[in-house]
Amino acid sequence: MNPFSTIQDIKKALDRKECSPQDVVTFYRNRIKKHNPKLNSVLEAFDDVNVDAHDPHKPLSGIPFIPKDNICQTGRLTTAGSKILSNYKAPYDATVITRLQTNGAISIGRGNCDEFAMGSSGEYSAYGPTKNPWNLECVSGGSSSGPAAAVAAGLVPFALGTETGGSVRTPASFCNLVGMYPTYGHNSRYGIIALTSSTDQVGPFTHTVYDNALVMSALSGADSHDATSLQIKSQDYTKELDGKMPANLTIGVIKDALESEGVDHEVRAIFMQNLDQLKKLGVKIVTIDIPLLKYGIALYFIINRAEAASNLYRYDGSLYGMRNTSATDLFEMYKATRHDGFGAEPKRRILVGNYVLSAGHKDAYYNKANELRNMLRAEFEQAFKDVSLLVSPTTPMFAFKIGQFDQDPVAMYMADYFHVPNCIIGTPALSLQAGLSKNNLPVGMQFMGPRLSEQLIYKVAHAFQISTDHHLKTPHGYE
Repeated sequence: MNPFSTIQDIKKALDRKECSPQDVVTFYRNRIKKHNPKLNSVLEAFDDVNVDAHDPHKPLSGIPFIPKDNICQTGRLTTAGSKILSNYKAPYDATVITRLQTNGAISIGRGNCDEFAMGSSGEYSAYGPTKNPWNLECVSGGSSSGPAAAVAAGLVPFALGTETGGSVRTPASFCNLVGMYPTYGHNSRYGIIALTSSTDQVGPFTHTVYDNALVMSALSGADSHDATSLQIKSQDYTKELDGKMPANLTIGVIKDALESEGVDHEVRAIFMQNLDQLKKLGVKIVTIDIPLLKYGIALYFIINRAEAASNLYRYDGSLYGMRNTSATDLFEMYKATRHDGFGAEPKRRILVGNYVLSAGHKDAYYNKANELRNMLRAEFEQAFKDVSLLVSPTTPMFAFKIGQFDQDPVAMYMADYFHVPNCIIGTPALSLQAGLSKNNLPVGMQFMGPRLSEQLIYKVAHAFQISTDHHLKTPHGYE
């Protein structure tokens, strides 16, 4: 079996009875044992999974995967990459896990991640950083670092991440994968350990756009357990993937992608080559200016920290997770538990979040940020009156060295420049492979659309992908 087989390839092999679901699970489990020690992408591989006979009527029957470790799995440790939840076993499955299992998929582990999904690099896990299969000295991107690196190295054919502001698309870009951030409310958040509740969404990592659409089809649909879930029916996103671009399609290239000094010159050059490829496919490309885009990072910074501080308030040792047992009173127990349990990044965000929510600053920061959020949404809505989709580099840089931004975390936040804005307003975007640098590091390109435009995004991205060979390139040493 090819470790980089697509879900489609594995399904065909299972349908032809060339292998069994147990063979597939064993193959990938052995891949994890062989390669994970140098990657640290999988926190735990399960040896006790139930493997049923292949059911051709289930679209993901016999396909193994791993979810990010902030997605609950019944009876399994669910740490969110943090010491404070090091002993927490989830009492129920997240809805996205239930839906994948209903469709025949098999979870065989849990993926490493930045602590409570806080990070753009995968360096802030309490269990060590995830390394990039393309270059072990580089980050794999965060916060969904482990799931992305696992798919990139051929340890599983697909994985689930979560994204609040680039946490699926950054690792997809850095690891040469396809990663989707869906419309807010499209995928259930029930059973997801929250970071920024108003932007959190689950999205899949795959090698191909088709596979990504297949997994998203299984995840879609309203969920009565989640009040933020959109009242939409599940749908098959693969049905229109015929390899043809829609007729008379106009796509807007974000002006900052062409002019901003913050975009690496080689990233821009690769991006421009891909724009030329879109033109060859009959797409009309126009330049779109979104003036408020430059405030996206600052806007996200305020909203993210405020909601993170509120969501982390519950972790104090009184109900679940670790508890400091040497404290002499309740207040000291709270303080000692949070001091010992949280890493540096959550502490930074808690402090900033409490500051912007405080009585003297809430109007000046948090309320103003929400006003600006509405203004940014209006600018995107206006743009989508003129174009069907927007396109930009996924990130303005390539994967950077582990430790490169240890003393300057704000500089690292700039990796999210192009994908934070659509998370803030809750619109979908998909990152896919755009090529490799001279140093053999991947770069991604993303398509962004208006609310509930997933079907169009998949159709365009699929037609583009099969016209190139970017997705066929895999890291050396993992054959």
